[in-house]
Amino acid sequence: MIWHITKRELYDNLNSLRFALATLLLFVLMLINAVIHVQEHPERMQKYHDATTNSLNTLRSQTDLFSIAQEGPGNLYKKPSSLYFCEEGGDIFLPDYAYGIARVQIANLRTFWSLYYPAAFPNVFNLRPDTVKVDWGFVIGYVLSLIAILFTFDSISSERERGTLRLMLSNSVPRHTVLIGKFLGALVSISIPFTLAILMNLLVISMSRDIDLGVDVWIRLSIIFIIAILYLCLFIALGLLVSSSVQNSVASLVILLLTWCVFVVFVPSTLSSIASSFSTPMTYDEYFKRRNQNIKELTEEYVALLPETRGLPNKKIQIDSEYVIKGTEQEERLSQEQLNQQLTQIEQARSVTRISPVTLIQHLLEVFVGTGFERHQQFLENVHRYAREYREFVTDMDRADPDSLHIIGVREGMSQKQVNPESIPIFEDKLSLSRDFNAAAIDLFLLILFFVVLMSATYLRFVGIEI
Repeated sequence: MIWHITKRELYDNLNSLRFALATLLLFVLMLINAVIHVQEHPERMQKYHDATTNSLNTLRSQTDLFSIAQEGPGNLYKKPSSLYFCEEGGDIFLPDYAYGIARVQIANLRTFWSLYYPAAFPNVFNLRPDTVKVDWGFVIGYVLSLIAILFTFDSISSERERGTLRLMLSNSVPRHTVLIGKFLGALVSISIPFTLAILMNLLVISMSRDIDLGVDVWIRLSIIFIIAILYLCLFIALGLLVSSSVQNSVASLVILLLTWCVFVVFVPSTLSSIASSFSTPMTYDEYFKRRNQNIKELTEEYVALLPETRGLPNKKIQIDSEYVIKGTEQEERLSQEQLNQQLTQIEQARSVTRISPVTLIQHLLEVFVGTGFERHQQFLENVHRYAREYREFVTDMDRADPDSLHIIGVREGMSQKQVNPESIPIFEDKLSLSRDFNAAAIDLFLLILFFVVLMSATYLRFVGIEI
């Protein structure tokens, strides 16, 4: 009986105008998305390869250990995602690199390199408003949820109006059977054009010789598709809930559209703005004020100790090393503090907006696509890991030289041997699927919870209505 009701719903939907319009809209949007990605992705990858090559050449041009330790690795670039077409994730608002340079001067001393995190200022020279990104995130989050509402707003209310629901239930058909059949009918009706549009999208993209979709990419695409279907089920359940709660299809449509506008359009942007105001990260004026104060204090301490080193070159080397390391640590600690405050502000905004399903789907797509905030955090972890490896390399090379004084921070106290440029560690920005699952666990749980709650409420409401 469930399959019979499902087939009837599917037949009615396939022969409706809304099915044709939904199919056309999904195909057009997915085609636009594929064409744009095919044009932009090679340029994005070429820019990344050029930048990393220049940075690597600069790094390997240094052959003495002191210069390697002082100048640092230069710019460390975030690798663009192969799935950028799925979810842009606001990457233009996030820096695509970190850099390590030595720019602090303490009297006549120059500190070692420390990590800095530049801010992103998009559209500084473009005053035109930003256009909507036609990616999978937009299609799934906004278009697919709206299509689910348009397919379900009259599933039960219209049958109550026509009297067919009373006739159906008079034949001893269990109510849960009717509900499940209508749910599956709507799910299959929407999944068919959505799946075909996705396959067309991937076909166009995979035909490009400049784009390589490896095994890891296909695994991530499969996960994204499953998440999209779960998100679709959530809005189908919402549509059935409202449709079973009112007797008029027009009222059902109005209620669903208002609900969609509130939770999909209004809530994410509004709550994000409110949550962001709860904490204010350190401004760049405050940062430079504190930085200059630290430099001033260290300089005064260092200058006060210089008279004690006259005629004592070894003591001079020890003090120089101490203040080079102090300056480097203070500089990086301050930069890390500013970064942590910025990340905390973003985390608060993301936590509050989790009550919106579209925010959950965007977060999940960002995680498995490799863009946005979670991707940026993983990039920063890779940067910090590489910074430790780089500094350990300098220390190990110095310890391996028996002629060195092993006083890091001063040229005279470090190894004077030439370093093979090929032995210097190279930064690699890698993604971890297991880490992505851990990062997505909360959002995935909430998405499933929302669906279970809505579906349970729909069942209880449908069972309790009077026909």
